[in-house]
Amino acid sequence: MAEWRKVERDTRDTLGEGTLWSARDNAVYWVDILAPALNRLSLGDGGLERWAMPEPLGWVAEWAGGGFIGGFQSGFKLFTLDPLVVTAIGDPEPHLPGSRMNDGKADAGGAIWCGTMDMAEEQDVGALYRLDPDGSWAMIDSGYRVPNGPAFSPCGRWLYHSDTARQQMYRFALTADGGVADRQPFIRFMAEDGYPDGMTVDAQGHLWVAHWGGGRISRFTPEGRLDRSIALPAKQITNICFAGANLDRMFVSSAAIGLPESEHDGALFEVFPGVKGLPTHRYAG
Repeated sequence: MAEWRKVERDTRDTLGEGTLWSARDNAVYWVDILAPALNRLSLGDGGLERWAMPEPLGWVAEWAGGGFIGGFQSGFKLFTLDPLVVTAIGDPEPHLPGSRMNDGKADAGGAIWCGTMDMAEEQDVGALYRLDPDGSWAMIDSGYRVPNGPAFSPCGRWLYHSDTARQQMYRFALTADGGVADRQPFIRFMAEDGYPDGMTVDAQGHLWVAHWGGGRISRFTPEGRLDRSIALPAKQITNICFAGANLDRMFVSSAAIGLPESEHDGALFEVFPGVKGLPTHRYAG
């Protein structure tokens, strides 16, 4: 059996990212940050839809109140589709108009963890934020060029996060009050690996990481040892999610930005990992 298949569609993503499994909608969502757009693949009938967004959108998560929360260039916003109605929560970085949000997801407690970055990727002004269900936010870490992740261990002890530009993945200890402590270097990518991009954790606690510039996804043990890799025909692999009623399907996004037109760059792939993932959490605000 092949390890992957390309999801056939008419559109290729300039910067596909932010894969999200929605059990509520029986669908996989993912963003095209720079289009900007939000995509949806229905797992019921294979239908594909795409919505234009008003500004760059780095990530989406389900909102427990219905609809979604998104990390837009101008901050956190709730929104619904059909019709598109967007309601602002707030902007953590109004003093950095050249920055945008890049990657994020909800944790088991209903908070959002996400990163910001300089759109030009020239300054280390990026940060890691946590948005709590009461609508307040806090800067957790700073000094990033291109933050990516985050992902959470199933035991609830660890947060994984990366600075893609530095080819460095970190592991934080999650504290009882919802914060973090003791950031430690976890996995270092070498030149031949490309750059660590989006990630997710499977039910066995292993970490799956997308290789930007490396044309593959890799699975690492909880100790940070490479377990296996799955090669894909796109060069810039960006994000990963488990999906389906049994969480045994995997979808992987990619980006076409900066590359000549091709069949696979910017495509969405279904990968057959042979393991199951963890349920998707919602923003509890």
